[in-house]
Amino acid sequence: MNRSEYEKRTEALLLPILENNGFELVDVEFVKEGSSWYLRSYIDKPGGINVDDCEKVSRALEAELDKEDFISEAYILEVSSPGLGRSLKKEKDYIRNEGKEIEIRLYKSFEHEKEFRGILKSWTKGSVTIITEEGRELSFQRKELALVREAFDW
Repeated sequence: MNRSEYEKRTEALLLPILENNGFELVDVEFVKEGSSWYLRSYIDKPGGINVDDCEKVSRALEAELDKEDFISEAYILEVSSPGLGRSLKKEKDYIRNEGKEIEIRLYKSFEHEKEFRGILKSWTKGSVTIITEEGRELSFQRKELALVREAFDW
């Protein structure tokens, strides 16, 4: 089994837990950092997620993962809020951020820049279009995008 299969199966176990608690699934990822594997689930709810919410979901998910036992690698389970600068990955993320400011990071430079900021104008499966502060309309192919996330100012 590969990483995306682990993520899909974990998502299937997680969705009923989240629905029972009125929470939303933001993302699931199975990633290697250093020598350790991490199974991370990002959850949210109106008003934000707190530590107790994360603990409740983590315990329920851990029980389901122990029953199913489909991940062969040793891993660390983490359940958390998506936090500031939330990545836009799913259709609902783009819908929620339409008309709001987002940040885009490219794999390769465009006009000598790799990072852009602007108001999310539109998106399709293949592209994302923003309006910059200067009023320029820029469209990027999804395959060019290393990161798309909500903008935030410190």
